[in-house]
Amino acid sequence: METILIGIAGGTGSGKTTLTKRLQETFGADVSVVYHDNYYKRHDGMTFEERAALNYDHPDAFDTELMVDHLRRLIAGETIRCPVYDYAVHNRSDSFADVRPTKVVVVEGILIFENKQLRDLMDIKIFVDTDADVRILRRIRRDVKERGRSLDSVIDQYLTTVKPMHEQFVQPSRQYADVVVLEGGHNLVAQDMLIRRIQGHIAGLT
Repeated sequence: METILIGIAGGTGSGKTTLTKRLQETFGADVSVVYHDNYYKRHDGMTFEERAALNYDHPDAFDTELMVDHLRRLIAGETIRCPVYDYAVHNRSDSFADVRPTKVVVVEGILIFENKQLRDLMDIKIFVDTDADVRILRRIRRDVKERGRSLDSVIDQYLTTVKPMHEQFVQPSRQYADVVVLEGGHNLVAQDMLIRRIQGHIAGLT
């Protein structure tokens, strides 16, 4: 079975996950998803406070080398044991998630186009571009409701690392995208065009 690798990048709160879920709903069992966030490096030797102070928006925060190896294994038809990140403790958990090879593998993350080795594996690169005010409001709502963060900590992290790292690494990686989707999950026209492109690819593999 041949596999098409689709990268979905963009800033925090841009709508990457909404687009990813739309592809999962459309293609069902033909889609597997690998999240770059699950490849944050382990920091077992640090205290919670030390881990909380780390810059998680810099490329060095990720074990991208392991992710590249896992994606190559998926392309080769192997099932991988993907690490699982625990946002509540700012560290990887001891659990793993089996990800099986499928016709379509979606790779999602803010910095997946920053690394050349990683982006060279991708057949289609999509950058989700959304207004910064919308993105920060979405991040606040997500981190407070879903990840148990305080409002002050979310705002402090955004101003200290998220915003400057977006400007230094994330936004410049937009240049490597094959397709730029404005307004993420709200852009139904772009979503439908992408779905038709993937359908054509899957049909060509059968």
